[in-house]
Amino acid sequence: MPATPASPTRRTAAVAVLVPLIAALALWAFAWPAARVAPRDLPIGVAGPPAATAQLQERLAQRGEGAFDVHRYEDEAAARTAVEDRVVYGAVVAGPQGPRLLTASAAGPVVAQLLQQALPTAPVTDVVAAPAGDPRGGALIASILPLALAGVAAGALVTALDLHGARAVAALVGAAVLVGLVGAAIAGSWLGAITGDWWTGAGALALTALAIGAAVAGLAALIGRAGIGLGALVVVLLGNPFSGVATAPELLPDPAGTLGQWLPPGAAGSLLRSVAFFDGAAAGGPLLVLTVWAALGLTAVLVGGRRAAAARTAPDHRLPAAPAPAG
Repeated sequence: MPATPASPTRRTAAVAVLVPLIAALALWAFAWPAARVAPRDLPIGVAGPPAATAQLQERLAQRGEGAFDVHRYEDEAAARTAVEDRVVYGAVVAGPQGPRLLTASAAGPVVAQLLQQALPTAPVTDVVAAPAGDPRGGALIASILPLALAGVAAGALVTALDLHGARAVAALVGAAVLVGLVGAAIAGSWLGAITGDWWTGAGALALTALAIGAAVAGLAALIGRAGIGLGALVVVLLGNPFSGVATAPELLPDPAGTLGQWLPPGAAGSLLRSVAFFDGAAAGGPLLVLTVWAALGLTAVLVGGRRAAAARTAPDHRLPAAPAPAG
């Protein structure tokens, strides 16, 4: 029997209840991490003789218990390599003239500023500087939400146009490739916010759009059009504020920082920084996350396409209508 439509009173009550719930969820997801920004096991190095580095560790410990995850290095060269390899966000080097600070503003301007505040009198060397076209990282940060929206739009359009199976996969892949090319042209060639190899940056942008689009279309293929809303909820309302792109994952409260790196926006931000500024260092983790999202989403699209095809070709077992009486 067909489902009985809800009465106008119930629909009115549903709107009155659901809208505040969504608003509360959005405020919690966006405002809570922003209001609790602080270092939490932030990887930072100290370099120099053991006695000097012990004093530096004590000084850093004054920022609060568990604020920094301190890595020790023998000398400045080893500390620089660790910064360039994205093992640490910065390093403090002990020397006869006092401590010196190595930062990497390309890894996150907020973290670089935080380290300078922790050691306000130390001379600063920016080992991996943010690009001149985007010195504060604003353009790169602002690129993540449009990528998420483009992916959601691709998944929604594939569903709305009733594309299934291989055709849906082709549409998602084609759209993602074009998003990557356009994104690299705007953020890289025009704004100068993404440096490094142009095609690698375009590939990272395309993989991000594909991971999100495939996830949304895959959910819709499995559970119906409600999957579009679920996918948008996960990617936009959770993935974007939990990504840590504007600050760093280690500056967000638990579990937001950790969870954000397992969602496409957070993985996209980390991957873009790695390929754009650090020659691909530490790109393996976020690359794997985005690949898994894309693979699972495309698999769900294919499975949903087979179900739709089977439903269309299945025989109709309904009872035939009774013949009209003769005469």
